[in-house]
Amino acid sequence: MDTLWQYQFRIILLGDSTVGKSSLLKRFTDGIYSDVADPTVGVDFYARSLGIEPGVKIKLQLWDTAGQERFRSITTSYYRNSVGGLLVFDLTNRKTFEHVREWHKEVSEHILPHHMVYILIGHKSDLNKDRKVSRDEAEQLAAELGIRYIETSAKCNSNVDRAFELLTRDIYELMKMGEIVTRDGWDGVKSGLTAKVLYPGEEEEELAAASPEKGCHC
Repeated sequence: MDTLWQYQFRIILLGDSTVGKSSLLKRFTDGIYSDVADPTVGVDFYARSLGIEPGVKIKLQLWDTAGQERFRSITTSYYRNSVGGLLVFDLTNRKTFEHVREWHKEVSEHILPHHMVYILIGHKSDLNKDRKVSRDEAEQLAAELGIRYIETSAKCNSNVDRAFELLTRDIYELMKMGEIVTRDGWDGVKSGLTAKVLYPGEEEEELAAASPEKGCHC
């Protein structure tokens, strides 16, 4: 039986095929990694709960989207019902980085007049010798899009949990400020049976207290 949760956030992973979206999700939800992964067909579903602060548990509904163009009509239907998005690119494949703006633009247009909370993920940080995208230019793109940037490795389990935790905290803080609210007919955020009453202007939890970003040591 699932543990009681105060809120449910629907989060979608976005990016080209082969950037490692499925590997990130399997590492985060099941704690496993495999060098062999079948391409996602349409959309796959995962789930995990996170404790954000004392007495507040967030259930994450995680949707893994296919990066291939032929599945785009299927995946776009999930954009509107998501509150958070992980924009994932492969640090060893520059084209996947160059396509990040396209993904961001496509999703942002589909969810108007609402907005989505994003985080930019540079994945496969364990392959540093094959890197084709520098941290500086990835951070510059994130700054231009107004979002966070973090580098991860599902293989080494580097910063995987932290990436999802940062996005979840950002969404929760926006709820506390009243900028994100539950709405009828929208599945991006749902309240549980024991939802905490949030007040706009409530003191924000300091993200600086979170553990520092970890490097890959595999």
